[in-house]
Amino acid sequence: MKKLALFFLMTLACLGAVGENKIWRKGYTFLNFLEDHHIPLKLYYNLSTQDKELTAEIYAGVQYQVLRNKNGQLLQALIPIDEDIQIHIYKQGVNYKLIFTPIRYFQKSNTLALEVLNSPHQDIFEHSKDLGLANEFLNTYKNSINFKKEVIKGDKLALIYKRKYRFGEVFGLPNIQSAIMQTNKNPHYLIAYKDRYYNLLGKEVAGFLLQMPLTQVYITSRFSKARKHPVLDKVIRPHFGIDLRAKVGTIVRSAGSGKVLSAGNKGGYGKAIEIIHEGGLRTLYAHLSNIDKKVKAGGYVKQGQVIGKSGNTGISSGPHLHFGLYKNNRPLNPLGSIKTTRSELKGKAKSDYLLYAQQQKSLLEEELNKLTLNHTSATTEGKLDENQPLQDFSPQNKDE
Repeated sequence: MKKLALFFLMTLACLGAVGENKIWRKGYTFLNFLEDHHIPLKLYYNLSTQDKELTAEIYAGVQYQVLRNKNGQLLQALIPIDEDIQIHIYKQGVNYKLIFTPIRYFQKSNTLALEVLNSPHQDIFEHSKDLGLANEFLNTYKNSINFKKEVIKGDKLALIYKRKYRFGEVFGLPNIQSAIMQTNKNPHYLIAYKDRYYNLLGKEVAGFLLQMPLTQVYITSRFSKARKHPVLDKVIRPHFGIDLRAKVGTIVRSAGSGKVLSAGNKGGYGKAIEIIHEGGLRTLYAHLSNIDKKVKAGGYVKQGQVIGKSGNTGISSGPHLHFGLYKNNRPLNPLGSIKTTRSELKGKAKSDYLLYAQQQKSLLEEELNKLTLNHTSATTEGKLDENQPLQDFSPQNKDE
């Protein structure tokens, strides 16, 4: 646990306060957090149904911050539930308050070009010191290049990506905007466009085929991301998934083949199953009445396999199935990923994309040209994006 000089604004107001970076451990719940910090559990139980459900979105491995006074009493905590929104707990008088606030960060645009000496993954990490970037590059090309068979020493690659920074450290995962991987002088381009990757012709080249977990689909609540109200100083609540109408006992099937991450109680989501799929994807099936005996953490399931039955467990307004989809812990709209074939852009969307793709292609070629001059690698250090606010840890002395 690394103690940092974080929360400088609050430190001025609370002399002797100490900030800490901590990691949310596997199996740890929001109620566990409240109990460990001697915070009344009514802080959770007084939340709305939607907000209780959001506390179950905290994922293992996420870095969060706490601020304590000289006696060790918690003054504030910032707990991200995704890359855009966080739970903010703060002490006001003798009571604790909880609100959801936007995560403020600054973002840099970066480029990297290199000649493969060992492997793309190892070389990217050695040049960038960014393991997340190396992993994301491999995930991006996973369905289009066999790195063990097709990539040899001397091949070249280049990528353009953005990185978020919070409290002076990288935050979340890199966003690769475009990339080229040359194998035997054959270029493989990937261009990010509206949360998907396409080649230069507008055909999707990276994707994982999922199916709906229910046979009959009726959506009662759609996916939405957190956003700040344009006028009021508050966060409009997100809904990380879709709710599907289902009577208690309706059969639920796995949307794709993968490894079971967890199967059991998950806070406000009640009985739930999480499955990890290829490409950094994870699916969530919540409010179940029953989990199939064959489905256990660490085991594997096939696409279409029965994994449980829908129900009304946890914090739920009525019988339904909550279906969530995440990529590297980023919430995605499941409706945009449920498909049977990889898509191809058409019409105006395609013409807009082709123009953008050519712009990205030119930028990547420029980076490869720099590489030729520098022989082994070329890196452009972060260009600060405009209009990116720095993180503020001042107390919110009002209710949401």
